Amino acid sequence: MIFVAGTANVELCLENRAKMIAIEATKLGHRATRPFLYWFAAGHFANDFGPAGLWILAPAIAASMNLSPAEIGLLITILQAGAAMAYLPAGLLGDHVSNNGRLLLFTFVWVAIGYSVSSLAPNFWTVVLLLTLAGLGDAAWHPLATGVLVRLRPDRRAEALGIHAVGGSLAEVFSPLAMGFLIGIVGWRDSMLIAALPAAVMALAFVWVSQRLPRMDQRRFSHTDFKAVVLHWCKPTGLKLVAIISSYNMALMAILAMIPVYFQQRHGFSIWQTGVAFSSMILLGALVQPFLGRLSDRLGRRRVILFGNAFAAALAVSAGVLGVNLVITIASLSIATMTLTGIRSVLLAAAVDYSADREGTALGLAFSLLFGIGALGAWFGGLSANVMLEGGFLAAAGFSLIATVVCALTKFETNSVPESIREPDKPRN
Repeated sequence: MIFVAGTANVELCLENRAKMIAIEATKLGHRATRPFLYWFAAGHFANDFGPAGLWILAPAIAASMNLSPAEIGLLITILQAGAAMAYLPAGLLGDHVSNNGRLLLFTFVWVAIGYSVSSLAPNFWTVVLLLTLAGLGDAAWHPLATGVLVRLRPDRRAEALGIHAVGGSLAEVFSPLAMGFLIGIVGWRDSMLIAALPAAVMALAFVWVSQRLPRMDQRRFSHTDFKAVVLHWCKPTGLKLVAIISSYNMALMAILAMIPVYFQQRHGFSIWQTGVAFSSMILLGALVQPFLGRLSDRLGRRRVILFGNAFAAALAVSAGVLGVNLVITIASLSIATMTLTGIRSVLLAAAVDYSADREGTALGLAFSLLFGIGALGAWFGGLSANVMLEGGFLAAAGFSLIATVVCALTKFETNSVPESIREPDKPRN
């Protein structure tokens, strides 16, 4: 009873503090905080540039060892799951440290060094180990950066997350293109070394940004506080959100992991052609993320998440059944990838809405689910592709369908920002 009362008091304090943070952020003004949105999007691009290139680097490395599609999918799963170890600790740290700018700066240094060292690895599994360690720095960036952004823009969380996500999506556009071009010229080792350059450059630029980033009040870590967060997420709505986030990303990972394999093995694409096709699909998702984020800020998260997963499931079935037709497959996969990529910021915002004050912790948990449990989608997609190459897309359709059904049964929390401090709509002329 004492513990229950204590956790109830903690939750009440969290709600009150969320309102105070929102009020303080609103005082800064949207115009004052907007430059940080673009800096953080650029930082996201720099940190994700290396990992985004792995979609093309992994098949190139594996080709010399005659690995199967399932083994390629397992490789990607190991890298994603390994990085997932950093999400929740980074989120917890971000909620309890006043100067997040220094932590964010350190992530660039970690990634730049990690990918540089990985390019020197003597064998395949050493590459896997070093890339997993390098991925911890990139993983830490996500809950730290997004936690800061939702505090700066409490009334436009999904829109802020959508702008931040554009940077990562652009990395997934240009990095595969760059890797596809460079691998044929300098090989995968030098290509990986070049992939570390954006993080190194941003580390220098972010020295200036980190000094101007608003600080938050430092909060002591409390075991009771942590238990309250765990109990909160163990409620029915929390568990349903966990299922939605996990199954959603399993669908996306299955599609992304199998697209390069499918185009190369079924249609004879070169590495460069595969990079162009893959990047074009990701670009569409990058363009719609801020729009879908703001749409969910106005219409609610549930509608956007429900429609997005249902639509993607139908398109993945189309790609799986009609995979021999290249035009139909490219169209189906392009729109499915655009839709799934586009609603990611909406899912993250839904997690923040449910968490009240612990933005970093909630986002750390969400990213852990996305790239931990969700990363299994790449492996399951590969196993399905072993039976039939288009089977990876059918597996993705199944995961999206699960997310759709659970979403239909879930009552989502509304944005917890008080109406009195929301930014008013601009008057129409």
